[in-house]
Amino acid sequence: MSEVEKKRPIIAGREKGPGPGRYALPPTIGFIGHDFTKLTSPAYSFHGRMSNNMYCVDSSPGPQYYIDAKITRFGKDGNPAYSMLGRMKAPKGIFQTPGPGAYSPENAPPCNTQRRPPSYTMGSRTRYRTVDSVPAPNKYSLPSLMGPQVLNKPASASYTMSGLYKTGGPSEDLSKTPGPCRYNSTDPSVYLPRRPAFSMLGRHSLPRDATKKPGPGTHNPEKVTVNKPRAPAYSLGVRHSEFVTPLVINVAD
Repeated sequence: MSEVEKKRPIIAGREKGPGPGRYALPPTIGFIGHDFTKLTSPAYSFHGRMSNNMYCVDSSPGPQYYIDAKITRFGKDGNPAYSMLGRMKAPKGIFQTPGPGAYSPENAPPCNTQRRPPSYTMGSRTRYRTVDSVPAPNKYSLPSLMGPQVLNKPASASYTMSGLYKTGGPSEDLSKTPGPCRYNSTDPSVYLPRRPAFSMLGRHSLPRDATKKPGPGTHNPEKVTVNKPRAPAYSLGVRHSEFVTPLVINVAD
């Protein structure tokens, strides 16, 4: 005998249907798959550029064709045009007439009929001959008038300053006597009545409680609900399956 399938009651939780995202309405844009309940607007398309071979092989230039501004509908502009070239070199062997700047009339010698001031020239220094042994003016020097070296001049008293000698001089200390800074001053408390002396020590900390006390920011009075009414609070639990048998604790006899 064939096994008979046991009928079970239908549970709505077991029926797994598609979600809202599985359903899609037909589009209203375009022509293919358009919603037939909506009106369709006219659609246009762009075709590719056709080649020029369809019309002619040699086509005319486009708008970028450059036309000279001097060309009119009657032809080329007839205004005169000028240009500047370099100066040509004069051929050799031809006499060249000097210009006005080539003359210097101020350098020309005056005529006999004109008066002119005397002119002088400065030549180089002539060399001395060996027979002329005359000294120049800067070779002579007058004797000095300072010191007792001038014989025919009265001289004042002159003094000299010699260097300082360590041995045999007045500054030599033969007995090696100590100076005033070598002696130390005696403390007055040695030979006079001594005054009271005091000393200063460091500051001592006062004894106090070393435990840490919470500050004002540590307390949260807004969270206190012991002596104040509070609003209802809700929590989110874990989602359970609807097919799980509930836990029965108290069973009636």
